Amino acid sequence: MPEPSQHSHAAPASPAQAAHLLLGAHCDIVWSTTTFGQFDADQPSWRAFTGQSETELMGRGWINALHPDDRKVPDVMPTQLTGVVETQYRLRHVSGAYRNVIVRMLAVRAPDGSVLEWLGSHCDVTQQRQTEQRLRLAMQGGRMGTWEIDLGSGSMTCSDAFMANLGFPPAANIDYTQLTGRMLDGDLQQWQAVVHAAIASAGDFEIEIRVRWADGSLHWAHMRGACVSDGAGKVIALSGISLDLTASKHHEVSLRQTLAAGEVATWNWDIVADRVTADSNMARLFSIDASAVAPLARYLEIIHPDDRARVHAHITQAMAEHSPFEASYRVCASDGQYRSVIARGRVEYAADGTPLQFPGVILDITRQKQVEDALRSSEERYRALIDLMDQAFCVIEMLYDEQGQPVDFRYLEGNPAFVKQSGLDNAIGKTIRSIVPDHDQHWFDLYDQVLKSGEPVRYENEAVAMERWFEVFAARLGGPGSRLLTVLFSDISERKRSENQLRQLADNLSEMDRRKTEFLATLAHELRNPLAPIRNGLQIMRLAADKPATVARVRDVMERQVNQMVHLVNDLLDVARITRGQIELKLERADLKTIIAGALETSMPLIEASRHQLQVELDEQALPLIADPTRLAQVLGNLLNNAAKYTPAGGHITLRAVRDGKEALIEVQDSGVGIPAESLASVFDMFTQVGQNMGRAQGGLGIGLSLVRRLAELHGGNATAASPGVGLGSTFTVRLPLLAAAPAAPATLATPAIPTNSRHFRVLVVDDNVDAADTLAAVLEMMGHATQVAHDGAHALAMAPQFLPDVIFLDIGLPGMSGYEVARALRQTPAGAKVVLVALTGWGAENDRSQSSAAGFDHHLTKPANLHAIGELLAALSTAPTHNDHD
Repeated sequence: MPEPSQHSHAAPASPAQAAHLLLGAHCDIVWSTTTFGQFDADQPSWRAFTGQSETELMGRGWINALHPDDRKVPDVMPTQLTGVVETQYRLRHVSGAYRNVIVRMLAVRAPDGSVLEWLGSHCDVTQQRQTEQRLRLAMQGGRMGTWEIDLGSGSMTCSDAFMANLGFPPAANIDYTQLTGRMLDGDLQQWQAVVHAAIASAGDFEIEIRVRWADGSLHWAHMRGACVSDGAGKVIALSGISLDLTASKHHEVSLRQTLAAGEVATWNWDIVADRVTADSNMARLFSIDASAVAPLARYLEIIHPDDRARVHAHITQAMAEHSPFEASYRVCASDGQYRSVIARGRVEYAADGTPLQFPGVILDITRQKQVEDALRSSEERYRALIDLMDQAFCVIEMLYDEQGQPVDFRYLEGNPAFVKQSGLDNAIGKTIRSIVPDHDQHWFDLYDQVLKSGEPVRYENEAVAMERWFEVFAARLGGPGSRLLTVLFSDISERKRSENQLRQLADNLSEMDRRKTEFLATLAHELRNPLAPIRNGLQIMRLAADKPATVARVRDVMERQVNQMVHLVNDLLDVARITRGQIELKLERADLKTIIAGALETSMPLIEASRHQLQVELDEQALPLIADPTRLAQVLGNLLNNAAKYTPAGGHITLRAVRDGKEALIEVQDSGVGIPAESLASVFDMFTQVGQNMGRAQGGLGIGLSLVRRLAELHGGNATAASPGVGLGSTFTVRLPLLAAAPAAPATLATPAIPTNSRHFRVLVVDDNVDAADTLAAVLEMMGHATQVAHDGAHALAMAPQFLPDVIFLDIGLPGMSGYEVARALRQTPAGAKVVLVALTGWGAENDRSQSSAAGFDHHLTKPANLHAIGELLAALSTAPTHNDHD
């Protein structure tokens, strides 16, 4: 706007300027622009209200000051509009708050009707809107209705709340006749009298009426009205408000009924006249006439003597200190029994402070006292029970964060078992997070669920941070909204550990049973394999006895099969001995390269039969160690045989042995079937091969790798396995401790021959296996000894006195009488008293040897007995005299 002129004789203001001045006096913002929707000049009042700069408001920049939800303003205003355009939106004030404004705009036109400029104003109506909102909320909250009656036509204008107060449907159109038709007769007459008096005086009126709703129910309404007059002072309408009093009236009735029921009595003591007036309930409690007026002393006499002085002192104190009076005491009722009451009251004073009267009430709490006493006794009993029980008890208060999420709880009380079960000492008054910062969130979620649902829960779970398992029973203490819980809990960590151990044991037993079953099936299969060619070879030898070449070839086959069976049995015996700690390594200084050479010689037939390419990489340095060469060769042979079996024909096998620090590193790598990742951890377990590679295995009981690991550990080393996956081959690694210095080259030992005897013996062979007995007897005869055979204990006892043997090879597992029983019986006879008894059995454990010695055996050989060992035994006996001197 242009600046005011400095001259005293300024030109008169134009109509537009006059309009600007007038609007500025009544509005918060006044503006003008020649283009609708855009500011093309500075608007000082707009800048003062919004805080926008002149640059910011120019063009359509002023829209940025509007609330984002209100910025959809049309770009073009129709020029044919002739009246004032009005709208509303929220405008950002310079304070930063959005204000409600009413916008009015008008086109200023030239004589030809064209628009010269747009003139507008903004009025801040925020306060008005807030006032209206508060009034509307107040009326809604108080169920306040508004109404107006046109006295000329009798029509009414009513709010929904008024219609609800009087029981009319919200959409109904009612008139004065319908309103008065709802009023009860007595209340209608009173209404008419009050309204007529108000109209006559053009004043206000107020009345309570009862109305009967259409459903027949009775309701109370408070009506307050005022007269509306015309210009001549004539009352033409009534307007006012209504309030629904039904609920408060019902409360009054309930209060009267409660008082009438005798639980509450009212009284008033006129202090100046010393007269106590009371209602019927008060008179009944004190056994006095309700119509009588008695002095205070009359009532004090009926109070229990032990309470009387205390009550009188409370009355005196209340009067002196202008304080409320309250006292609990006992009064003697009409039946002679004392009843417990609570009296409350307040003294009323004159202007000069003189006490005038003392009104009050008395509540009969006899039944409440009885319940409280019973509850107290019950609480004492339960408290004693809670303190004595082994289960922990506590009361906790849940704590929440600003988002209402459960984050902690505080211990409020607990019983003596609390510390034992929780492991938390001095926890009462503290939060669990302050004691156990990482306490699991699921405990807070559980307790929050109990609080919100009100449903108790029984719960078992682990408190990981406390390293304990708990069984918990939690229930809300109090009604909805309470944050208190009672919790009974027990530490079940030991039980959980036992359950886990039992579960693990059951799983292990199940796995062991599965492996045992599969092992037995595989063992039967592996033992049948060599038995078939042995049986067939016997038939061939019988049919081709005159063909030496055929017999020799068959004998070679049978010998290989027997060696295979012996190998299987030896593996089983080795595993059993290692498992029971009965194996003894024959340690000596040895060179690993020499042991590897022996193992390769043993495994080469299997490797060559499968057409594998073998690559051997040995360290140039010596690899000295302390080892049992036979057992270590067994380790390497098992690894090489394993690689040969599980590598498809024409594969690659690499044996590598190098020094790695103070250890010898042995690797057997193949290009075979590989090992699944999930099986690597168990590949060295007993019988692992069984049932997993039945389609690929080439014999064996799945104990070879178990022997590898256990023998390596007995040598102070270890064995591991690795594989990239199925079909990608495997690598088995053995590490063994090396000696600091290289050992001397071991001497080459010749294969020992079966020792020859200088004497020949009478030998009795006792075995229920006919073939085993006959073949052993045949071998002994070939060695020059005289033999006889028995297949059970009774037969052996019968033959001994006639045959008079020097040596008896006696099987333990005989039918009928066991070998132990036969041995004891023989020792009681002259023929068996000094005979050399040799146990020849499949049982070779230490306790088996102890039992055989106790039964009278001199020696113990394990099947299948090595002929060299038998020869050595007989050779040793030939140097000592026997009781029978036979050649």
